[in-house]
Amino acid sequence: RPDLRVNTFISEMVAQFRQSAQQKASSSSSEQQVSKPGEVPCDVCTGTKLKALKSCLVCLVSYCETHLEPHLTMSGLKRHQLIDPVENLEGRICTKHDKPLELFCKTDQTCVCMLCTVLDHKTHDVVPLKEGYERKKTEAEIQQMIQKRRLKIQEVKHSVDLSEEDADREIAEGVQVFTSLKESVERGLNELINTIKEKQKTTEKQAEAFIKELEQEISELMKRSTEVEQVLRSEDHLHLLQSVQSLNVQQPPPTKDWTEVSVRPSSYEGTVVKAVAQLEETLSKEMKKLLELKRVQQYVVDVTLDPDTAHSNLILSDDGKQVNLGDGRKNVPDNPERFSKCASVLRKQSFSSGRFYFEVQVKGKIEWILGVARESIKRKGSITLKTQKGYWTILLTNGNGYYALPDPRVLLSLKSPPQKVGVFVDYEEGLGLVSFYDVDAPALIFYSFTGCSFTEKLFLLFSPSINDGGKNSAPLIISPVSVDY
Repeated sequence: RPDLRVNTFISEMVAQFRQSAQQKASSSSSEQQVSKPGEVPCDVCTGTKLKALKSCLVCLVSYCETHLEPHLTMSGLKRHQLIDPVENLEGRICTKHDKPLELFCKTDQTCVCMLCTVLDHKTHDVVPLKEGYERKKTEAEIQQMIQKRRLKIQEVKHSVDLSEEDADREIAEGVQVFTSLKESVERGLNELINTIKEKQKTTEKQAEAFIKELEQEISELMKRSTEVEQVLRSEDHLHLLQSVQSLNVQQPPPTKDWTEVSVRPSSYEGTVVKAVAQLEETLSKEMKKLLELKRVQQYVVDVTLDPDTAHSNLILSDDGKQVNLGDGRKNVPDNPERFSKCASVLRKQSFSSGRFYFEVQVKGKIEWILGVARESIKRKGSITLKTQKGYWTILLTNGNGYYALPDPRVLLSLKSPPQKVGVFVDYEEGLGLVSFYDVDAPALIFYSFTGCSFTEKLFLLFSPSINDGGKNSAPLIISPVSVDY
């Protein structure tokens, strides 16, 4: 056997090569990223999984950069089909022939392998997967464009519906406003005509009185003339002279001196101008009132009733937007915040600054109470609804008695029963304001509490009042407010 010796040159070169390869592998591993959630991990890595760089459709394995190197260097593995890393590689293999799904059958609209085209899809129109993908992608994009346009049509139609609702509401409000203005103009015209007619009647009455007096004097004079004429016809001179003396012909009956008497036509100068000026002032006031409601509606707030404050007889809707009186008491905790005798309920949230507005439907009710109250109000036992006690409210009683409740109470004169009441509050310490509106007749403000002394939190107060044998069973309903900014 020959005496073999270690070739020191080759040995050192191999050692150096191994060291270089290890450093390269170590450097490559440190540069590669660890797989994060949602990223495809390397199937070969043990321990910490690195992010896969490619997936092999032949091996059905995903590789990081280090473990992918054999597929890039070894001739047998170079023929494998590599794709961007994906999960579920088994789904990319034909279950029937265990081959990669590389083609797309347009006839059956499905992905197939090479064997499928020879066997099951021999006469079908088959294209490369990429071409099928591009076609499908185009079709999907077209369908997506169609869907977007259908959604846009729905959006446009919805906008038209909203616009129609807004238009109807604006038309209704416009009709209401202009009807109110028209009524004001008609009232002004009627007042003008009546004023002119009254002046004309005064002139006619004066003239009639003069004519009547003149006709009476004429009658007296004609009577004297007839008597004188009869005397003068007598041929008895003595009798004639005696008759003339007795008739006192020399002096006519007493009459009025009409020389300076005349009927002057009534002066209408400035009547129309004055009426128009008065109408302009009235219309200006009406317009201010009409615009006032629009102004305060921008301060609308969401109102949800607080069940912890509700009297035990009250029934609140699930959404906290309605309240009416039930037939009996509910078994509820006697919270300090709860009203024990007055059938009332407060809003959940309070206010201690700013302005706020809300609307309540009172349709179908013959009694109710609405307003605001300060936090420290009395809630147990009998309650007196006065401003001195911390209440700024109005009420309806017996179906037609509307009252504001300062001290003493004020009877409100309304043209028609309101169906919806708006309440506006301007919280300003010492100078607060609480106003009540008829929402359907915005020119009308029921009543305003001015100069209110607000020094603590305020709550909105609602009371549906007694049922009165079912006559007052309708609920108070917090209504959504339509606002035009």
